[in-house]
Amino acid sequence: MKKYLWLFWVCAFFGCNEAQKRLPYYDTPEFTPKWLASAGKNFHKIRPFQLVHHQNQPFTEKDMEGKICVVDFFFATCPGICPKMTKNMALLQKEFLQDEDILLLSHTVTPEKDNVANLNAYAQEKKVVFNRWKLLTGEKKEIYDLGRKYYFVEEDEGINKGTETFLHTENFVLIDKNRHIRGIYNGIEAHSLADLIRDMRILKSERVKE
Repeated sequence: MKKYLWLFWVCAFFGCNEAQKRLPYYDTPEFTPKWLASAGKNFHKIRPFQLVHHQNQPFTEKDMEGKICVVDFFFATCPGICPKMTKNMALLQKEFLQDEDILLLSHTVTPEKDNVANLNAYAQEKKVVFNRWKLLTGEKKEIYDLGRKYYFVEEDEGINKGTETFLHTENFVLIDKNRHIRGIYNGIEAHSLADLIRDMRILKSERVKE
């Protein structure tokens, strides 16, 4: 997992008083921070897509507009890292339960198994609150392309892989209200989750227009 020295660079570029008010932008799988006042319309962002959420309705990029999103990729029968990731997503849900600006998105990487019915059962088991957290399924090619080429969820290791190579990562990705990437975090580590919560609050204080 790559770490960025965000405090040092923000202090150097904007001044230390701004360090808690701004996050970098990212546009490559290497996650090199870009310190910008505003990303602009041509900066890398999550592309249009068509998926289905666990209550069997379409979910597209338009449903992300105006929301601060935390994104991960999992599968319901995973015996390894996914249960811990789901537990930490549940902690985020609890932390921001009443916050209409926040949306948690978990994409299945085994859509051939995790159909709507199975995801809905999983959501009930994990006490997913629909307004705050959605489990997404759809075409495998669409999910893998989004994960690797747009969310950069496997960082530089995964961008050139296809659907024949299993997508399995513990990363959480932070997306701002304009669908730009603003951070990547280890979804199974407590200190990284604390960093994510802090950065979500920083994003809430931003006043950036495209």
